[in-house]
Amino acid sequence: NDLERLNLSFPSRDFYHPPTSRSNQFPIKMTKGTTSFGKRHNKSHTACRRCGKISYHIQKKTCSSCGYPAKKMRNFNWGQKAKGRRTVGTGRQRYMKTLTRRFKNGFREGTQAKKMISKE
Repeated sequence: NDLERLNLSFPSRDFYHPPTSRSNQFPIKMTKGTTSFGKRHNKSHTACRRCGKISYHIQKKTCSSCGYPAKKMRNFNWGQKAKGRRTVGTGRQRYMKTLTRRFKNGFREGTQAKKMISKE
């Protein structure tokens, strides 16, 4: 027919097939992402006694968040938001919440309130 007349020849069907699945398209190599993240199963940090965060470095034996076992708490001026998370007023305020009332009454202690006598 027409193709034979034009003298065109095509390679046979089993000549070459490009890979159909994506895994076969590229050579296998290590990448910085996905495959490397699967190998991460050792923990360098654990819970800190003082701040409770998972920031205590097991080998260095120091907390990257609060600085434990150093006596002074770790804080820097470049971390204003971190300072605000652990400043006065972020906890229960067991002492501070009664302070304004006690100040208003002159920090009196050991006294009894006078009984109110109802007028009949």
